Amino acid sequence: MNMFKKVKADSVASYMAALPDERVVPMKALDKLIRKTVPKLKPHFAYNMIGYGSVKYLDHKKAIIDWPILALASQKQYMSLYICALEDGKYIAEKYRKELGKVSVGKSCIRFKRLEDLNPKGLIKVLRLAAKSPGLRPA
Repeated sequence: MNMFKKVKADSVASYMAALPDERVVPMKALDKLIRKTVPKLKPHFAYNMIGYGSVKYLDHKKAIIDWPILALASQKQYMSLYICALEDGKYIAEKYRKELGKVSVGKSCIRFKRLEDLNPKGLIKVLRLAAKSPGLRPA
């Protein structure tokens, strides 16, 4: 599969099966780390990503939806880990960005090209904090 095609799936298993070869190992490793670190956040397929746990969220249409607390996605140029959690009104991913490694962070999104770019200790800290303080600012 071409890395630049969007992964199309309807379940966690089909999402993993549809990943480009070069993304299989890092995505499975992150999935395993997330499941081990925060086992209470059950994996599910949501919004063409692998979601973990859920939180009620008021979207831009003013509808209340179930949004993943954590989500893992393969994008065209990078992989993304969404951390939908707040601490003292600040997005946890932004607050702890310096501890996450060689990554790009925007609000709740951590973007990286290689698994080795992530600092495992910082990531585990952020995952645990997210499980304790899920949430998003209103759209």
